[in-house]
Amino acid sequence: MEIKICGPGCRKCNEAYANALAAAERTGKAVSVTKVTDFQEIAMLGIFSTPAVVVDGQVKCVGRSASADEIFSWIEA
Repeated sequence: MEIKICGPGCRKCNEAYANALAAAERTGKAVSVTKVTDFQEIAMLGIFSTPAVVVDGQVKCVGRSASADEIFSWIEA
Protein backbone atom coordinates (compact mmCIF):
# COMPACT_ATOMS: atom_id res chain seq x y z
CA MET A 1 0.00 0.00 0.00
CA GLU A 2 1.21 3.49 -0.82
CA ILE A 3 0.21 6.75 0.82
CA LYS A 4 1.28 10.07 -0.67
CA ILE A 5 1.10 13.32 1.25
CA CYS A 6 0.99 16.16 -1.26
CA GLY A 7 2.08 19.68 -0.36
CA PRO A 8 4.97 22.11 -0.21
CA GLY A 9 6.02 21.21 3.32
CA CYS A 10 3.93 23.63 5.34
CA ARG A 11 2.84 22.95 8.92
CA LYS A 12 -0.42 21.27 7.85
CA CYS A 13 1.42 19.12 5.29
CA ASN A 14 3.90 18.00 7.92
CA GLU A 15 1.01 17.25 10.29
CA ALA A 16 -0.67 15.09 7.62
CA TYR A 17 2.63 13.28 7.01
CA ALA A 18 3.08 12.57 10.74
CA ASN A 19 -0.54 11.35 10.98
CA ALA A 20 -0.02 9.04 8.00
CA LEU A 21 3.13 7.57 9.57
CA ALA A 22 1.28 6.99 12.85
CA ALA A 23 -1.66 5.35 11.07
CA ALA A 24 0.62 3.15 8.97
CA GLU A 25 2.53 1.98 12.04
CA ARG A 26 -0.72 1.23 13.86
CA THR A 27 -1.96 -1.10 11.10
CA GLY A 28 1.07 -3.38 11.17
CA LYS A 29 0.77 -3.69 7.38
CA ALA A 30 3.44 -2.88 4.81
CA VAL A 31 2.63 0.75 4.02
CA SER A 32 4.87 3.20 2.20
CA VAL A 33 4.38 6.87 3.16
CA THR A 34 5.98 9.50 0.93
CA LYS A 35 5.87 13.26 0.53
CA VAL A 36 5.15 14.78 -2.87
CA THR A 37 6.31 18.40 -3.05
CA ASP A 38 6.57 18.89 -6.82
CA PHE A 39 3.59 21.01 -7.87
CA GLN A 40 3.49 19.54 -11.37
CA GLU A 41 3.24 16.02 -9.96
CA ILE A 42 0.57 17.17 -7.50
CA ALA A 43 -1.43 18.81 -10.31
CA MET A 44 -1.15 15.63 -12.40
CA LEU A 45 -2.95 13.85 -9.56
CA GLY A 46 -5.81 16.36 -9.97
CA ILE A 47 -5.00 18.14 -6.73
CA PHE A 48 -5.09 21.94 -6.65
CA SER A 49 -5.22 22.54 -2.89
CA THR A 50 -2.89 21.18 -0.23
CA PRO A 51 -2.35 19.29 1.93
CA ALA A 52 -3.80 16.26 0.24
CA VAL A 53 -3.71 12.55 1.06
CA VAL A 54 -3.63 9.94 -1.70
CA VAL A 55 -4.05 6.25 -0.83
CA ASP A 56 -3.12 3.77 -3.56
CA GLY A 57 -3.75 6.37 -6.26
CA GLN A 58 -7.11 7.51 -4.90
CA VAL A 59 -7.37 11.06 -3.55
CA LYS A 60 -8.93 10.82 -0.10
CA CYS A 61 -8.53 14.29 1.38
CA VAL A 62 -7.79 17.74 -0.08
CA GLY A 63 -7.22 21.11 1.57
CA ARG A 64 -6.88 19.93 5.15
CA SER A 65 -4.76 17.67 7.33
CA ALA A 66 -6.39 14.26 7.75
CA SER A 67 -6.29 12.78 11.24
CA ALA A 68 -4.42 9.58 12.02
CA ASP A 69 -7.77 7.86 12.70
CA GLU A 70 -9.11 8.90 9.29
CA ILE A 71 -6.00 7.65 7.50
CA PHE A 72 -6.11 4.44 9.51
CA SER A 73 -9.68 3.83 8.34
CA TRP A 74 -8.63 4.35 4.70
CA ILE A 75 -5.79 1.84 5.10
CA GLU A 76 -8.07 -0.74 6.69
CA ALA A 77 -10.85 -0.32 4.09
